[in-house]
Amino acid sequence: MEFQVSKMSCGHCVATIEKALTAADQSASMQADLDTRTVRVSSSLSADELMQVLDEAGYAATHTAHPDPA
Repeated sequence: MEFQVSKMSCGHCVATIEKALTAADQSASMQADLDTRTVRVSSSLSADELMQVLDEAGYAATHTAHPDPA
């Protein structure tokens, strides 16, 4: 799943987001792109649950409608 995180602007932001995601789902993995301010997450949590985790960490996110590659 991919999310647009407009307030993500530095490595500290990425670390905070990663910490929040792995606290919610220990098996979660993520890739962040600071240039496009997107986060790609692999998790057993739903998109809505992940957006809530991000919001609680201080980084409101929107789910982008990119299909996962097959």
